[in-house]
Amino acid sequence: MRVLVTGGGGFLGRAVCARLVARGDTVRSLGRVPRQALARLGVEEHLGDLRDADAVTKAVDGQDAVIHCAAKAGVWGPRTDYLTINVTGTANVLAACRAKGVGRLVHSSSPAVVHDRADLEGADESLPYATRFLAPYPHSKALAERLVLRADSPGLATVALRPHIIWGPGDPHFLPRLAEQARRGRLRRIGRATKKIDTVYIDNAAEAHILALDRLRPGAPPAGRAYFITQGDPRPVGEMVDLLLAAAGTGPVTRTLPAWACRALAAGLEYGGRVLGTGEPPLTRFLVNQLTTAHWFDITAATRDLGYVPRVGTEEGLRRLREDFRSTAGRPGTGA
Repeated sequence: MRVLVTGGGGFLGRAVCARLVARGDTVRSLGRVPRQALARLGVEEHLGDLRDADAVTKAVDGQDAVIHCAAKAGVWGPRTDYLTINVTGTANVLAACRAKGVGRLVHSSSPAVVHDRADLEGADESLPYATRFLAPYPHSKALAERLVLRADSPGLATVALRPHIIWGPGDPHFLPRLAEQARRGRLRRIGRATKKIDTVYIDNAAEAHILALDRLRPGAPPAGRAYFITQGDPRPVGEMVDLLLAAAGTGPVTRTLPAWACRALAAGLEYGGRVLGTGEPPLTRFLVNQLTTAHWFDITAATRDLGYVPRVGTEEGLRRLREDFRSTAGRPGTGA
């Protein structure tokens, strides 16, 4: 197949590109800057912004399918940036697929689209979209996912995947920053840190996208549906953070702050960041909520309809991550 991967230079996108190339597909990436890792893979790079409809259309031209990984992530920044990149950008991808006769679109979404601040324990895809959001990222992803699923039609089959907290070798942001904060003694547990959360190892997340691409056809079971993608191995949030830090070669988090105090502090820091112009705060209400509520999911539907099974278990993933940190000295984004 000829497959366009938007955001092919990102953590997930690069892993998806590598698997497509390995099995013989012709792969093109759409991104804002060139990436040496993609060049080494033999991926054709198109430079452009999701907000530029013409650039998106040119990248989509001639492709058989699109895997849409590109998005503005994070929990801080102007709301308009999240809306124009994640929502308008997704609308541009859909329009380009229709204009160029592309028949399949796999969209990378997030479980945050259904997390309405309360505990989610064993939740499945029948859960409705959240109605309250503590950050513009999950709100924009919910709007984008709705666009994608509503676009499913005989001419364009669409599916949305919701991988949860992706980790593993090659992570350029989340774990390197977490480990650096731990080395500086700046990390604290928020509350008891015993609520269970799901995560997903990078290889499993990438494989899920390939499986969805191969199973997707107009009228097929995945068409027009969303799926949670996880390890199927929920752990207490404090335990999972300590396991990841141990793989990165740093110690566990030993100090604790009360959850109520963190909520109040986060609200004040956000006020300062927005109104007083102090910039991105070290703690946000969204982050506090993620660390003090359960969010783990039933992946039965993904197993049934996509054939998804998390082939790399959590312990094996941690072993690979530990080896990667040792071989690269923890340099961000250098993992295989």
